[in-house]
Amino acid sequence: MWKPPERIKHYPDPGKWPSADQAGGALLFQPVKIGKDVLKERSWVPAMVPWRSNDDGIVTDEVIEWYRRFAEGKPGAIVVEATGIRDIPSGPLLRIGHDRYVDGLKKLVDAVLIASDGQTKLFIQIIDFLAMNRRPDPKKYFGRHLKITDEHRTALKAENWSEEAIRDHLMTLADEQLETILNVRELESLRLGHRDRVTDIDLQRIKELPDTLPELFSDAAERAKIAGFDGVELHYAHAYTMASFLSAHNTRTDGYGGSKENRVRLPLEVFNAVRKRVGADYTLGCRFLSEDCIDNGNTLEDTCYFGKQFAKAGMDFISLSRGGKFEDALQPKVGSAVYPYTGPSGYECMPQFMSDEKGPYGRNVEPAYQIRKVVRDAGYDIPIVVAGGIHSFEQAEEILQSEKADIIGMARQTLADPDWFRKVRKGRGDEVRVCKYTNYCEGLDQKHKVVTCQLWDRVDLGSDDIPKTLDGKRRLTAPKWE
Repeated sequence: MWKPPERIKHYPDPGKWPSADQAGGALLFQPVKIGKDVLKERSWVPAMVPWRSNDDGIVTDEVIEWYRRFAEGKPGAIVVEATGIRDIPSGPLLRIGHDRYVDGLKKLVDAVLIASDGQTKLFIQIIDFLAMNRRPDPKKYFGRHLKITDEHRTALKAENWSEEAIRDHLMTLADEQLETILNVRELESLRLGHRDRVTDIDLQRIKELPDTLPELFSDAAERAKIAGFDGVELHYAHAYTMASFLSAHNTRTDGYGGSKENRVRLPLEVFNAVRKRVGADYTLGCRFLSEDCIDNGNTLEDTCYFGKQFAKAGMDFISLSRGGKFEDALQPKVGSAVYPYTGPSGYECMPQFMSDEKGPYGRNVEPAYQIRKVVRDAGYDIPIVVAGGIHSFEQAEEILQSEKADIIGMARQTLADPDWFRKVRKGRGDEVRVCKYTNYCEGLDQKHKVVTCQLWDRVDLGSDDIPKTLDGKRRLTAPKWE
């Protein structure tokens, strides 16, 4: 993963923990209205992909244990990982693209309800993503995948060469020579692996996205409601389809790209279609980026506009992340897929202890505050969820008291200690297992390995009753706290 050149080491400093009485009066542990519903407190576990499903995308026992463990901490809300809305193979990611997934999702809902004593609301994040290939071996790329065109023949002065001769010749050329022969997309396919873009409207499947996505999202949301989830979070963030429509890089010429008004058009149409399907009383919001953090990407001016439009449309909450884009991702190894959290924008999404002067703590707070201010000034009071390097009670409470956000999201810190909320409520914050922000978990995610935390995944491994990874080297959930 890319790291800031300053390489300044930062260490977590949670500061003073509150007594039980102080925690009881803290804003963090007060209710907040969200749509027609109410969270019992302002704590939120954002969506994290733990790689605990299987190639069929179903709810496995390991998935249920993962969320049950978070529910034992009794946060205000948990958001289930990005769950695919299409019924297509997508590795060990949860799917909700067919009715056959509903029964498994119901079991997940029931497990969280029981583990949290009914105190935690459970939402599910639903996502669409476009086709993407792994980085190819150059011999295979030039020998099989590259479509030879007249442009290639002209650049090589090889008008009379056979296609086979051209392919063989391309294999012998250095990178700087290939840059004069291949176009930008061909070079990207060679160096990173081909991926569809929302701007590829010459492809019928891409051109039709504005027609197909509202129904796909609506079908998925209806299944979520049937399964018993308390609400749905539309995934409009990072490197995926809906964020790509919002992106300043979206140059579609069919009314769904170019200006901010056109770029937000499909996200609003998707929301409106889902709202119509699930009804006005069902909690429905989205997660999107406070900033893209890439060259010529969305800035706060864009995202403040989007936030206002989402609030105006009637979303019940807005959850904010940042960065995590394909455009600046590092080159993967041959045979691996490009990972959108490896470049500078990926660092902004998941900053670590080796950082710049800002450090990894709360980098998203001020942008979230600006978006919240625009939404409030426009007369909308929907809650804004902020996340990113928040690990201490004092930090969380200050954000809420200063009205920079309304709900506090903790992903890596909750992974480090699912009992953070229980411990702090009871005045036992000094027992919290504090995240060190080494991004050990992110490294596992990048390799599509089962995600665990280095602070607990080797604890009591000798016990036979602890669920473990297939190789037996890591436990799957954090130790119990009594």
